[in-house]
Amino acid sequence: MKIDTAMILAAGRGERMRPLTDTMPKPLIPVAGRSLLERSMDRLIAHGVSNIVVNVHHLGQQIADRLNGCARIVYEERLLETGGSVKNALPLLGAGPFFVLNGDGLWREKSGTMLERLEMKWTPARMDALLLLHPIHKVIGREATDRGDFFIEPGGRARYRGRASLAPYVFASVSVCDARLFQDSPEGPFSLLRLWNQAEERGRLFGHSRRSPKPSAGWHERRVHHRHRPPLRR
Repeated sequence: MKIDTAMILAAGRGERMRPLTDTMPKPLIPVAGRSLLERSMDRLIAHGVSNIVVNVHHLGQQIADRLNGCARIVYEERLLETGGSVKNALPLLGAGPFFVLNGDGLWREKSGTMLERLEMKWTPARMDALLLLHPIHKVIGREATDRGDFFIEPGGRARYRGRASLAPYVFASVSVCDARLFQDSPEGPFSLLRLWNQAEERGRLFGHSRRSPKPSAGWHERRVHHRHRPPLRR
């Protein structure tokens, strides 16, 4: 099925990128002359996504000005974390599946597109969430303390690392989520990982291994990896 809606998470303060982010929101940091956020927008638009929602908080007006009407902006008075931000934007995202991208994502592609592969893999009868995963041994700049995030079971189901010493895949900053994932979710700030854990318990969390394209910035993969390390069950 065609997925024509996406949300880009762009509200974070970008503490690890200071002092750059003292005056510029992290998604607007330029790489080879174009910002991380605009590169994600380019990929979504090229894929045919027509409804793009971007949440903002820290220096959010800069993001709104840069996008200049190309996306629907949700201003957050307080940080809602990944899950709370998506839930807050559900009235704009609709009842069907949608892409969720971290606003600091960056990737390269040689053939086909990652969004196409996720869309082809998406099976609503079986899935509440589909995660883009990348083999940990291929992560650029991997640190010795990195333990990975997920296993992919036979049949494609994803399983969170939990107490395992090492998992073979890291979350690569892009997912497909269905609005039903947020049924009975809490109010206020919470992580998407909380809902992914619940989907895993129902057998409805799946992963797609990112064999190609390859990530272009190991620093980004590490930040995503650490940001999604709350306790396994809440």
